[in-house]
Amino acid sequence: MNVRLLIASLLLLVPTVAWAAKPAPPREGDVQFELTDKEAKLPEMFRLSAHTFHFEQKFQWTSAKAIEISEVTFPSPVETPHANNNTVHCEYFRPLAPGKHPAVVVLHILGGDFDLSRLFCRQLAQNGVAALFLKMPYYGPRRQPDSPARMISEDPRATVAGLRQAVLDIRRGAAWLVGQDEIDPDRLGIFGISLGGITCALASTAEPRFSRICPMLAGGDMGRIAWESKELAPMRERWLKSGGSREDFYALLKSVDPVTYGDQVRGRKILMLNASHDEVIPRACTDSLWHAFGEPEIVWFDAGHYTAIRFIFAGMERVTRFFGGEVDD
Repeated sequence: MNVRLLIASLLLLVPTVAWAAKPAPPREGDVQFELTDKEAKLPEMFRLSAHTFHFEQKFQWTSAKAIEISEVTFPSPVETPHANNNTVHCEYFRPLAPGKHPAVVVLHILGGDFDLSRLFCRQLAQNGVAALFLKMPYYGPRRQPDSPARMISEDPRATVAGLRQAVLDIRRGAAWLVGQDEIDPDRLGIFGISLGGITCALASTAEPRFSRICPMLAGGDMGRIAWESKELAPMRERWLKSGGSREDFYALLKSVDPVTYGDQVRGRKILMLNASHDEVIPRACTDSLWHAFGEPEIVWFDAGHYTAIRFIFAGMERVTRFFGGEVDD
């Protein structure tokens, strides 16, 4: 199945109308990152101090009348040796209907196929849910030319650093959303697929503002997922060649495992969407995350990790309904 071709075809089905008016002029400003009363209880590696950060927003042409699309950038809270990676790039899909809207941070897959994330963002925005598609460290415009640095690296220590940066970037993204006049701060959520789903689960434990959490095709026990993954085999082989053991590998990745911090999200609304024949995320890893998160609602698609694309419409419908519902439904 050509997933890229399928996604491109699906994008054509998103409702559109005649070309919209000229985009609004660029805007910029400052966002206050304010702490909640739960900051001191968060994992230390994900804590932030109260601060102010600057953002820039550039509006795009779009053929959809009901939504507005813009590019939003702001500095990462983490400074790396790679200049491109130090700026967070987002795409904001804003519903134009009046009133306050729920909002969602949307995260992409390991392969960096952004069109899948955009498909969900358009669906959410068309149905009144603002969506901020955030590109994680070393992806897209954040990748440094001629540098091998990646968020998920052959060096597991670099992977830990990349995931930590992603979480802190997401926390700023959440603060940016809350600062927009059209957003209801009590209806802020996070969604991601595969790697984005795992990062979604991890970030939800570190950001108390997320009241709704929806990881798709994700699980916990990061050490086991990485150790058994065919896609991450180079990481495992390099670790063994350097003299590392499986036990040390598991222990290292425990610091960025959502299961480690599952108690942080108890009591929030959570929906897990998983594949019953997932060949990438072992069933035991999904079960581990499910238990750690308090055994929330879970939907099983009769598919594998990649063939779950067959259930894209069902997934989009569940995600939209989950984030678009009222606070106390």
